[in-house]
Formats: sequence, C-alpha cells, structure tokens
Amino acid sequence: MRVGLQVPNFTYPNGQQQLGDTFARIARDAERAGFYSLWVMDHFFQIGYVGAPENEMLEGWTALAFAAGQTNRIRLGTMVTGVTYRHPGLLVKTATTLDVLSHGRSYFGVGAAWNEQEHRGLGVPFPPLKERFERLEETLQIAHQMWSGDDRPYNGEHYQLERPLNSPQAVQKPHPPILIGGGGEQKTLRLVAQYGDACNIFARMGEDVLRHKLDILRRHCDAVGRDYDEIEKTTLDTLRLARDGANGTLTPAQAVDSFARLAELGIDQAIFSLPNVYEPEIFDLLATEVIPYVERIRVAGREDQPIEEERTDGVA
Repeated sequence: MRVGLQVPNFTYPNGQQQLGDTFARIARDAERAGFYSLWVMDHFFQIGYVGAPENEMLEGWTALAFAAGQTNRIRLGTMVTGVTYRHPGLLVKTATTLDVLSHGRSYFGVGAAWNEQEHRGLGVPFPPLKERFERLEETLQIAHQMWSGDDRPYNGEHYQLERPLNSPQAVQKPHPPILIGGGGEQKTLRLVAQYGDACNIFARMGEDVLRHKLDILRRHCDAVGRDYDEIEKTTLDTLRLARDGANGTLTPAQAVDSFARLAELGIDQAIFSLPNVYEPEIFDLLATEVIPYVERIRVAGREDQPIEEERTDGVA
C-alpha cells in the first residue's frame, strides 16, 4: 500500500514571509519520509473546512512546479483541479509541462468544481452542475486526444479546439495518470470508469460507504468494458498522529491499522493531510513508525504485486 500527503493549508505559525521556505521543507520532508505522492488543493480562496477565505492559498499548479524543483522522486498532483478554472487545452499544456520538468512525476487530478464563492470573487463563470459535468467530460476527451498526439480539431458542445497540439509530450506513457475526484455514483464514477486511471473518495464516509462506492465503480467498469483492476483506488482523509495517542490523536500502530483496513477494501493509496504538517518531527515519526509498515501491507485483490522495495535513503 502507498500513502500520499495532501497539503491544504498554507497558514503557518512562522508567517507568510516564510511560507515558501516552509512549503519547500514540507515537500522535502515528505519525500524523505517515504510518501509516494504530494498533493495540493486547486483553490484560489481557502475553503471553509480548513479556514477563512482570507487565509493564504497558493495557486496549485505553480505550487507543484515549485515542489518539483525541491524533490526528486515524489509524485505530484492537484486534489483536484476544478474543470471551470482553466480552458482544457491550456490545462493539459500545464499538466504536461509539470510532467516533463519533473521527469514524469505528475498526476492529472480533475473534478467538476464546486466552490461558487471563489468563482464569483475572481470573476470565473460558474455554470450549473449539469454543464460542469459536461465540461468535465469534454476536458477528459481533450486530454486523451492531446496526450495521444492527435492534433485534429476537437468540436464539443462547450469547447472547440482548432489544433490541440501538445509539444513536448508528457514523459509518462500513454499519459500522466488521470485522477478524477469525487464519489458521485451516476456521473463521477462513470467518468472514472470511462476516462480515468484513478479515483479519490473521502475516507471519512466510513468503510461501508467506501465498499459501496467501489462496487458502483466496478459496475460502471463492467458497463463500459473497462478492467476494474486497472484503476488506482485512493482515499482522502486527515491524520492526527502522535507517539502517545494523546488528545484524540492516533498512535503510529493505530494509524497503520487504519490503513490496513483500507487496504482490505481494495484501496491502493491512502492520501491524508496533517494538521501539524509544518512540524518536522511529525515526518520523523511517519518515516520510522508508520510508512515502512504501510508499505508492507498488501492491497486486497492485488496480492500478486510485489511489496514496495525497502528504501535505501537511510530513513527507515
């Protein structure tokens, strides 16, 4: 099993003047600790679940490019880019640039968008939900076409591209893995089955709901003739971790157990945020008492895959 780190909060105790240095250290610490991936939200205002709209919020793709320059191995993605924020041709070009400059470490995280407040605040059109899903599907079609090297005109209902040229092409073949965020059963999971390489579902919904969502995804895969096992299943959660498990936190052993339960459901990668992500000590704890044990957990349905090789970076 793999673990990924999401960084949704850029308001740190040492203040905005040190934000770049702090985020750079977080990226390096995450890679050193053995995280498989690093994710940032693609929002322009902070969301209510994390803090006030006025709190610091970095633009996602620029932040990932900065993180790529600080690291060598960790994979990088947005969790997730709202389809309304950028024209799809430019979005694919941006994602390709990150993949090229990071030597093939990018994910293409995308979703239907939901935060009306930041759309209105910055003058970005916010169409109805039905249209946002239509735009999402067209964006996925455009991404597949551009990454296939096909620059013939694309003529959709919402987007028309006269020549969707993409040069240089992405390092990853056939393209960076496409992660579609959300657990909507009729539209989102159907798009995952038809166009995606990975899904992402909130772990806090509970094991029964997760099991149900994965069953729905399997049915969509059957309906479109897609191999369910081709799709990477990921979850998103918050991990409150402490060595002693005080004040409502989990001990390292309890955290490993929680990841093992996700693996039993068939979750390939558990992605989580850390409320104290700016504290270097939390990465030491993860590196020595959590991640090496999680890497040895076999995911249900993938027993034929080898265990992650032991790291040789001197951390674990």
